[in-house]
Amino acid sequence: MTVSGERPPLVLASASPRRIELLARIGVTPDRVAPTDIDETPRRDELPRQLAARLAAAKAVAAAQGDEHADALVLAADTVVGVGRRILGKPGDEAEATRFLNLLSGRRHQVYTGVVLRRPDGHVGQRLVTTVLAFQRLTDQQIAAYVAGGEWRGMAGGYALQGAAEMFVRFLSGSHSNVVGLPLFETAQLLRGCGWLKP
Repeated sequence: MTVSGERPPLVLASASPRRIELLARIGVTPDRVAPTDIDETPRRDELPRQLAARLAAAKAVAAAQGDEHADALVLAADTVVGVGRRILGKPGDEAEATRFLNLLSGRRHQVYTGVVLRRPDGHVGQRLVTTVLAFQRLTDQQIAAYVAGGEWRGMAGGYALQGAAEMFVRFLSGSHSNVVGLPLFETAQLLRGCGWLKP
């Protein structure tokens, strides 16, 4: 909170329309949107959960730099799909999206989202949320139809749970909103913890 007692502006360090829509569900509208441009390349031997936490923290730091957001709360998040130790990023083309879906077919995988809230005084609150999913065994025809639909573009793991891919899910344990891109329970906790969101 500011000295005057007014709540500081909230900056979302992401241009993701999914995250903006998810925040709206809990009555939160960012005052500013400040997408960051950081290197998202995994480090050698980095695990999916470690990558999600590191990138979320790096995005928060990048968005908070400079005077423009010095008075603001910065909310940052990063979502990573993992199959064991393997990281599935955003497919670059249809062939890679097809490979990802073949890998996910009939098996469990994890979706990790790191969430970071950086206060104007530099204090950082953070959460790492894990959701476990299992897809049904997918046929070549199902995969080809999904890839042709284009929902995989720009999506970690090559699928969008908020779209047609939800019909593939035979098991889900954990936060549904986490898989879409922002775990709402944990995000609300962080915002309440600094007094920005009312209990």
